[in-house]
Amino acid sequence: MNELITAELVDLDLSAETKHDAARSLAERMVAEGRVTDLDGFLADVAAREAQMPTGLDGGIGIPHCRSEHVTAPTLAFGRSGPGVDFGAVDGPADLVFLIAAPAGADDDHLTILSTLARRLMDPDFTDALRAERDASAAAALIRGEEALPAESAPEASPPDDAPVDNPGADSVAPAAAAPLRIVAVTSCPTGIAHTYMAAESLAAAARAEGVVLDVETQGSAGFERLDPGLIASADAVIWAHDVEVREKARFDGKPIVDTGVKAGINRPAELIAEAKRKAERGETCTIAADAAQQDSGAATGGGHAHFGIRLRTYLMSGVSYMVPFVAAGGLLIALSFAIGGYEIAGAKSVADHFVWSEADSWAALLNQIGTAAFAFLVPVLAGYIAYGMADRPALVPGFVGGAIALTINAGFLGGLAAGLLAGAVVMAIQRVKVHPTLRGIMPVLVIPLIASAVVGFLMFIVVGKPIASLQRALTDGLNGLSGSNAIILGIVLGLMMCFDMGGPLNKVAYAFAVGGLADPTPGSLKVMAAVMAAGMVPPLAMALATTVRGRLFSKTERENGRAAWVLGASFISEGAIPFAAADPLRVIPSVMAGGAVTGALSMAFGCTLRAPHGGIFVVPLIGDPFLYLLAIAAGTTVATALVVLLKGMRRNTEASAQATAEPKISVAA
Repeated sequence: MNELITAELVDLDLSAETKHDAARSLAERMVAEGRVTDLDGFLADVAAREAQMPTGLDGGIGIPHCRSEHVTAPTLAFGRSGPGVDFGAVDGPADLVFLIAAPAGADDDHLTILSTLARRLMDPDFTDALRAERDASAAAALIRGEEALPAESAPEASPPDDAPVDNPGADSVAPAAAAPLRIVAVTSCPTGIAHTYMAAESLAAAARAEGVVLDVETQGSAGFERLDPGLIASADAVIWAHDVEVREKARFDGKPIVDTGVKAGINRPAELIAEAKRKAERGETCTIAADAAQQDSGAATGGGHAHFGIRLRTYLMSGVSYMVPFVAAGGLLIALSFAIGGYEIAGAKSVADHFVWSEADSWAALLNQIGTAAFAFLVPVLAGYIAYGMADRPALVPGFVGGAIALTINAGFLGGLAAGLLAGAVVMAIQRVKVHPTLRGIMPVLVIPLIASAVVGFLMFIVVGKPIASLQRALTDGLNGLSGSNAIILGIVLGLMMCFDMGGPLNKVAYAFAVGGLADPTPGSLKVMAAVMAAGMVPPLAMALATTVRGRLFSKTERENGRAAWVLGASFISEGAIPFAAADPLRVIPSVMAGGAVTGALSMAFGCTLRAPHGGIFVVPLIGDPFLYLLAIAAGTTVATALVVLLKGMRRNTEASAQATAEPKISVAA
């Protein structure tokens, strides 16, 4: 087994001004050691993870990390920066930077090592020792746990990763004393590598200081061992510190719950424990179906209404993320069938009844019918996983049923959205009902799916389905009738959305709107898909062109990123521009938004169409009016490039003028 970190992966004099520079510098060491196969691909994965949530922690620590297919073995690189690097922590820059790389299919043994490290980062003696170390080999050994800390500051051993984080010694309270508060907690983060375990350790340390008995279930990559039901039953309160949905929520039904993000578990553990204690004392029990924030507007989450929009977006994005693979596979198969057999192949007989091995049309028909079958799942999958994001597995059946009904009544994509939200809401309402303990076992597998499916079916068929279907027809007719200024305005709006956050929520909303139209393709929806993909290609292409024509305006790292951005942009991967936007958002984001608006407007004005949901330039032969389509992309890229070069050039001139003004004038006597 490869060592997690070696001396070659340690930089005790890290010279990096930005978090992207720091990640690249450490990643280059991983590449040199054969731990990472594709530097730019890996850094794109790191940037995507960083875009979800800043990885800076209080105490001067930065932990950029990700899972990536470009990683050959779980690896850690460590850098120490004198001036510090800003990773988004509240208390300022990080001088200790840990780049954690995990393969996409990392095994539990390796991930256990990473989780143990994450917990040790919560120990100030460990971080102080790293700040004082002068030898790279010794620093690597210290991180691996092979070199002990000074005896006077050695921390207590961390519990095994597969065991609950307990409060040792809390049970030894004198018999006459009041029983200690008992809390159970769940921690989880999107990748399950670092924040999950750091939050667990931070909560455990705060519990020890407060004399509280705490057991933590870490729902991370190093294993998911459920808390003993007896511990949950005896707990006075529950803390959820999570950024992904807590698994099997029903176990905590009827308990006071503090629901917050994982970083709050790391940075504010004492506050969370105090809040849990107050809720327990007030007897504020809650049902799982209810939004935890609504139970107490003063909870650590900051109040229910403040987070409704975030939760709704999470639910919708859950459905979209599961839907996109069906759209991509089905759409590309259908597009390929058109390339082989022409558009009339859509009306071919079933290949189950008529298939000739030597005929190209038979193969085209086969691809078309497979792609059509994949597309048939689009709306049910969207609805099912929106419901799943709201109420877990019991909501899958009513969600899929509601999505299928949406197709039956021609409510389309909008019907799928409504069906998913209805299914999730109905299941959450059913979960509020108190039932006898003997019935709890069959509730999620029989009672809830049965009742919820019936209710959702009734609502979709009788109550809301027809109005939604009418709205869907109106939207479809509107798209088909778009021409002139209306089409151009829609193209501008879509272009702005695709380029504002480059893979973020607005980008995903515009993309979901476009791919939703492919479920029942019309001339209008095909134009929307073309405009969305064209605009999404502009940001990375513009940054690639800008670093080529005016390289002196960019750092060395940005110029290297620019070379990779050519491929990312051509492949319709908008995230390729994220490093540039993060480094200089005030100049990059407005520039690429302007370029995206130009491209979207031109694509709609030219009437370009697209049946494939992805592919970039690789599906240009399948695009209606491909030459005009490429012209639209080129025009938007040129506009964005010109603007970013102009704005960056103005900044450089301003800085040069300021520096010249600040320099003292020296007079020389004759």
